[in-house]
Amino acid sequence: MARRRRKSKSGKWVGRILTAMLVVPALYLVAALIGSLVSVNSGWSEPADGITVYLADNGIHSDLIMPVKAGGLDWAPLFSEDDFAAAPSDAGWIAFGSGERRVYLDTPTWWDIRPRTIWSALAGGKRVMHVEYVPAPYYAVRQIRLRPEEYRRLWSAIRADFALGPDGKPQRIDHRGYGPADAFYQATGKANAVRTCNAVVANWLRLAGVKTSLWPPFDNGLTWRYRRLPQST
Repeated sequence: MARRRRKSKSGKWVGRILTAMLVVPALYLVAALIGSLVSVNSGWSEPADGITVYLADNGIHSDLIMPVKAGGLDWAPLFSEDDFAAAPSDAGWIAFGSGERRVYLDTPTWWDIRPRTIWSALAGGKRVMHVEYVPAPYYAVRQIRLRPEEYRRLWSAIRADFALGPDGKPQRIDHRGYGPADAFYQATGKANAVRTCNAVVANWLRLAGVKTSLWPPFDNGLTWRYRRLPQST
């Protein structure tokens, strides 16, 4: 009888573990839905005139694309051409993204994802910033027009996420990048299942004073709020 009781207790523990494995993801998805529908800066409205920024979306990850020069602010002095293998000389736009270091640096393609990188993304790891010079935001999916003061706050919010060196400039990571016009930089804090790449972009917009989602861990929880780009013909 004692042996049977021991088996019963172990079975209960297995059941509890399996239940937790199902409940935790379910709670996360419910929280993500609520966080994507609840807005912050709800009184904000898009102006008729201003500076336009763009959101790019690859189905999982969001990038924010800004003019290199606009509103009296210039990204070029912070990101020297020497940091990039062959950034286009006519690049008028610059894209910013954020993510966990191992996921970003070790997975140039989806086929490079491993269980260890997935764990890093969920449990948390050092955060990095991804920067890319682009000739135009042709690959963006959404656009947001900002007032000059909102653009300045957005610019400052993004800059504040970089870990700056003694010279006051972002610190480049020794990595070849994904292509000739992109590079990785040290960032502040960590990335995890709460502070995802999409949640970081939403936080930048929140600090700028723009209406955005409270907590969108997934890209579609953020991008749905903003204007689609006109379809080319």
